[in-house]
Amino acid sequence: MRIDDAGYIRRVIMKHSRQLLFVCHGSDCKKAGAKKLHKELKFNTDEAPLKGSCKFIKTKCMDMCKTAPNVIVGDHFCKKTTPQKVLEQLKKS
Repeated sequence: MRIDDAGYIRRVIMKHSRQLLFVCHGSDCKKAGAKKLHKELKFNTDEAPLKGSCKFIKTKCMDMCKTAPNVIVGDHFCKKTTPQKVLEQLKKS
């Protein structure tokens, strides 16, 4: 197997990847506290055992405005969420 093989690189990177958290920053989610939620999540994941294991990605509207604020953790949608709910989901993932 060659080192420049894309599949090999993908497998190596995926072994050490971080948990992705997609935080909606659409207008309804912002009104429902998405900025504060994002800030609290970053603060809470900056301590052990979660330190360095999460990658936050700000998204535009996810088209789930009635359930704002919305966060996607792995393949789970956290609707009308709080930092505590997201952290619980992170521990399950």
